[in-house]
Amino acid sequence: MTNVVPLPTPEPAAEERPVLVLDLGGQYSQLIARRVRECRVYSELVHHSISPEAVLARNPLALVLSGGPASVYAEGAPKVDPRIFELGIPTLGICYGMQLMAQDLGGRVERTGISEFGKTELKAQEGELFTNLPPEQVGWMSHRDSVTAPPTGARVVASSPAAPIAAFEDPERGLYGVQFHPEVVHTPYGNELLKNFLYTVADAPPTWTAAAVIEEQVERIRAQVGQERVLCALSGGVDSAVAALLVYKAIGDQLTCVFVDHGLLRKEEAVQVVETFRNHFHVPLVHVEAEERFLRRLAGVTDPEEKRLAIGEEFIRVFEEESQTIRTDERAKPARPPLVGAAESAPSQIRYLVQGTLYSDVIESGGSDGVAATIKSHHNVGGLPETMDLELVEPLRMLFKDEVRRVGEELGLPERMVWRQPFPGPGLAIRIIGEVTEERLEILREADAILQEEVRRAGLYRELWQSFAVLPAIRSVGVQGDERTYAYPIVIRAVTSEDAMTADWARLPYDLLETISSRIINEIPAVNRVALDISSKPPSTIEWE
Repeated sequence: MTNVVPLPTPEPAAEERPVLVLDLGGQYSQLIARRVRECRVYSELVHHSISPEAVLARNPLALVLSGGPASVYAEGAPKVDPRIFELGIPTLGICYGMQLMAQDLGGRVERTGISEFGKTELKAQEGELFTNLPPEQVGWMSHRDSVTAPPTGARVVASSPAAPIAAFEDPERGLYGVQFHPEVVHTPYGNELLKNFLYTVADAPPTWTAAAVIEEQVERIRAQVGQERVLCALSGGVDSAVAALLVYKAIGDQLTCVFVDHGLLRKEEAVQVVETFRNHFHVPLVHVEAEERFLRRLAGVTDPEEKRLAIGEEFIRVFEEESQTIRTDERAKPARPPLVGAAESAPSQIRYLVQGTLYSDVIESGGSDGVAATIKSHHNVGGLPETMDLELVEPLRMLFKDEVRRVGEELGLPERMVWRQPFPGPGLAIRIIGEVTEERLEILREADAILQEEVRRAGLYRELWQSFAVLPAIRSVGVQGDERTYAYPIVIRAVTSEDAMTADWARLPYDLLETISSRIINEIPAVNRVALDISSKPPSTIEWE
């Protein structure tokens, strides 16, 4: 009799069993998803109205209910389908999410008259969430309502001065809640608490790594495009660069990168892009010089949102035109033999366009299912035209910036490109407040180059999340050399960020600011003053970002 030897069953890809974060309107909802991924567990942000059937279809490892600004008992407050709590899926409620769980499961939520905002002392008891964590710790609170009675069957495992029920657990049903925010850096043991929930409660494997992302995406790209030829929208930033290398790894010389120099780039950036991809990685590359075309499209446009939309549509039109001419164009001739596994020959018609769209781009542009409000229309998401001749390939669409950088390092992208500070797709156009002109672009480009050079010289480039110059399209009277001047001001902005989402004003050394200001004024005749923007708002809320 022949013995039947069962074949090993491959582990499901991380994306096949996600942790779903139900967005209830909190400002930290996106951050929760990031924190889960930092624990090497794949997560996605979904709308709070998701049905139990849709949840089961995703086969998630766990659910997390986010915070939110509403009161759970207020009319029109965000809700979830209570049947979700009966699915047997480990569920963690955070702040509003905890209060919603309590209300729906037999507990009580009330306005006690005592609020907590900011760092708050916590006293924790033994439990799965607080395993190996100190009994006394700090949590970041942001609430006016409080849970005054836990859900039926749940045990209180933490308290604070104003919230006797700061955390509860019901291990039998897999339900957990915390009043504080473990996802923010102001909660020192927050990541450890999340790991306890993910690893111990949900038994989630930490398999979401850069190598795993590359392997999964290579297979997805090959499955999507087959033997078709593909264009890549290469902008010069880390996002499009990593997307290009991922696709090149998957299909080799079926890919042609199209680098559109729209004249809105930083100084010498175009040269760096061409050198890296054409000469270092030997990726087929077409360099399209289109500054005049984009300046014509931006003539008279002053609103930053209109600039984004105009640039986004013009990008697509350029790529569509290139797809028609590149089939027989010698500029796209492969620089080396195709990679192993790539098609030996490919059809001449080009149907696909690669973009370096990130998950944060999708969410900030309003999301794919109404998860978030539109913060700004990214040129490669909200700025896309309604009709396109090319189908999109977006291998980074579910990645955050820090994940993209790890993938870039794994693919061998040069450090200078991997760690380049974030630069918006519309480029300098939205760092000019007002109409974009060739003169203003040159002024801003030179000022920004001086800023970057001095920041690097001071050894602060990697410490800053962003540092950039802004040109308000106004002129002001000044005095230089005892003479009247009438020139532009330059605004300098520098921020730090520990999570790539929230930012604080960077306190640059005075001598560095003095050097930057002096150089800009002395080396750029059209500028007569430099100002430092000391706003502590996140970069995504600033219109020139």
